[in-house]
Amino acid sequence: MSYGGIALAVVLVAWMLMFSDRRSRLRVERDKIAIAEVKRGVFQEFIPQTGTVEPSRTVYLDAIEGGIIKRVAVESGTMVKKGDVILELSNLNRELAVLQQEASFNESINRARETRLNLMRNDLEQRQTLALIENQLAILEPLYHRQKYLYEQKLLSRQDFERTEADYKYNLERKRITYEVYKADSIDRIRQLRETAASEMRMIKSLEAVRKILDNLIIRAPIDGQLTRPQLDVGQNVNPGQRLGQVDVVGSYKVRVEIDELYLPRIYEGLRATTSFAGKDYALTITYVYPTVTNGRFPVDMQFAGEIPEGLRRGLSLRLRIELGQSSEELLLPTGGFYKDTGGNWVYVLEPDGQRAVKRNIRLGRKNTEHYEVLEGLQPGEKVIVSSYENFGNNEVLILK
Repeated sequence: MSYGGIALAVVLVAWMLMFSDRRSRLRVERDKIAIAEVKRGVFQEFIPQTGTVEPSRTVYLDAIEGGIIKRVAVESGTMVKKGDVILELSNLNRELAVLQQEASFNESINRARETRLNLMRNDLEQRQTLALIENQLAILEPLYHRQKYLYEQKLLSRQDFERTEADYKYNLERKRITYEVYKADSIDRIRQLRETAASEMRMIKSLEAVRKILDNLIIRAPIDGQLTRPQLDVGQNVNPGQRLGQVDVVGSYKVRVEIDELYLPRIYEGLRATTSFAGKDYALTITYVYPTVTNGRFPVDMQFAGEIPEGLRRGLSLRLRIELGQSSEELLLPTGGFYKDTGGNWVYVLEPDGQRAVKRNIRLGRKNTEHYEVLEGLQPGEKVIVSSYENFGNNEVLILK
């Protein structure tokens, strides 16, 4: 071989060592991987949850008084109207106690009324006495003045004049004393009448409350709706506070959702959610967030915003997507199995000819069930392998075949 050929061979080897692609490669079958395109789109952070359909309003039936079931008027599942009798209880001891209390209150009310009558009678007697004195003075005053004139003219004896004068002055003093006593008694009488009236009113209200105790032995529907109750039989004992059933408003529903406590700081009233039912999407809004956390979860109530799905039933489960915050336009990468292998730090990006995929470092942000938010490393239109990288090892280049 000539020296020129040897030199050319050395240069060729050196060039290959310096400029050839020495990255590790792996051949993979294209139909066994998933490829997705990086696109710009609206990113909405949401969490998937499962909610349970419940009536929008439920009123529970709890026994205020205990007793023995006397009559069961309505069966479970029946539509009831407000005030309908559902159950009747019997409690002889309670009924006897009520009768005794009624008798006691009636006796107290009668005493109060008798006191009021005595006060009014005393007032009448004092006014009659004053009227009698006024009548005496109406007779004695002109008589006194006439006799005084006659006495001064020496036409009347001193004895007759003094008798009339004494009667007149006696009735004047009697009027003054009687009026002062009447005035003092009237002030005290007004106070006593006010206190007696207030006491009587309190006793009447207490009597009405006592009579309502027996009404508590009759369980009535508090609202219009559908009754749900456990099996209850005549003769069964019922304790005070025992739950006897519930009445649900029909046709109006809410959704109760249990959410992981991790999201508690980000969940508040007014957040929106969507669900699909019978092939159609519906919007919901969080209306109440319960403050208690049990077993690492807290409940929220959601109401349908606008149209309510037909065919809802209590107890149905709905798959929900609860939106966290406002949506924004971002660069999006579809989710896939690659994340568990790379932690979102790198991906295989296809070259423009689609024959190879090259390992590239990236940075991802927020995530929902469909997309990752791309912060760095990818451009719109680029294609990425999003399926699992478990079988790719540490190879930097994948050859697609």
